[in-house]
Parts: sequence; structure tokens; C-alpha cells
Amino acid sequence: MKIVISHKEKSYQTEADSAQFSGKKIGDEIDGSLVKAEAAGYKLVITGGSDSSGFPMRRDVHGQAIKKIVIGKGTGMRKTVKGLRMAKRVHGNTVEIKIAQLNTKVVLEGEKKLDELFPKTEKKEEKDRNKDK
Repeated sequence: MKIVISHKEKSYQTEADSAQFSGKKIGDEIDGSLVKAEAAGYKLVITGGSDSSGFPMRRDVHGQAIKKIVIGKGTGMRKTVKGLRMAKRVHGNTVEIKIAQLNTKVVLEGEKKLDELFPKTEKKEEKDRNKDK
């Protein structure tokens, strides 16, 4: 599972085992050592996420299931017309194995800075596909 850690204006991304977060809900505090051993001392709050099908987690939908709810605004809805309400599929607020991405934010900082724990990786240059033609 991908873990996105937001802190002030920056965000950091890493991979972690999804079994460690199983049963946690949106709004729960987790220890930074669950994400990375060197991040001990950090306290993170789960703010949301999405499952492997792309359905967003929604705070007010309880459980681990995907449910179809009628919503007018908020997570999972792009509002285009005023007053529009639509039936949308969203994932519940509890983390399970099917969750592909988990969004968190820093509540309490540890000793090391996040820049040191998660160094910036250079992107590989994509080859131009039309170059060969």
C-alpha cells in the first residue's frame, strides 16, 4: 500500500505493509514507526485514502465495504451544478487489505526531518514514442 504523508506544504510517498494498518479508521492516530522504522517519534493521523478500484474512503460511511450513497458534496463528488445530488460508490472509513493508498498528515514531529527520511528521487526521462517513426 502507498502511504502519503503530508506536512505543511510538502508531501512524501512511501510503501508499507497493509496488514499493519488493518482495522484503523479515518481520524485515528498512528505511530510513524509503522510507516518506516526510522520515523519513530512521529505521530500521524489518517485523513483518507482510496481502494484498488479508485473509490475514495469517506469518513461518514462506516465499515470496510464499498457502498453506493447519494451525495451532493464532499469526498467522492465533483460538484458541477448547484443542487445536484448523485449516487456514487465510496469505500467505508475503515482500512483493509483492498486499500491501495492511505493519506496521512503529521501531528507530532520526530527527531529527524522528513526530507532526510524520504529523500527525493529523480524521475526517469520518458522516451519519446514518436521519435522512431
